[in-house]
Amino acid sequence: MVRPRNTSRQGEAGFSLLEIIAAMLLLALAFGAVMHVAGAATEVTGHARELNRIAMLADATLDAIGLREPLREGMQEGTYDTRHRWRSVVSAQTPFPGQSPDLRVYRIDLDIFWRDGTAERSAHFATLRLQDEPRPASSTSVAGP
Repeated sequence: MVRPRNTSRQGEAGFSLLEIIAAMLLLALAFGAVMHVAGAATEVTGHARELNRIAMLADATLDAIGLREPLREGMQEGTYDTRHRWRSVVSAQTPFPGQSPDLRVYRIDLDIFWRDGTAERSAHFATLRLQDEPRPASSTSVAGP
């Protein structure tokens, strides 16, 4: 006996229009999430780059303070460029127990300010610096006049 061929399309494989639309919607949502993550990563990278630049400026400024002339208590201000400015405060610290009388300890506080869009941001750096300050020689000499 020969079976008759079924002419209906019940056994055909494929996707319906609704399944294709759902798959494209999921693809669009996944693509949007990936683009959001990529944008956030770009923003974080830019922020890290700016903070790295601030740290390098601070390092150079702290190295220069007390290099040309001896450290003295007080405040100094300056600018790096149109966006970045700095302020340093040098203050003498109390001597440590057993510290040589010829040595002075100074604390240097450095603040760097910059504009990030409409907000002003700042970073604070502090360090201690040791400076040799010999006492002035007395006017009388052991060898005589």
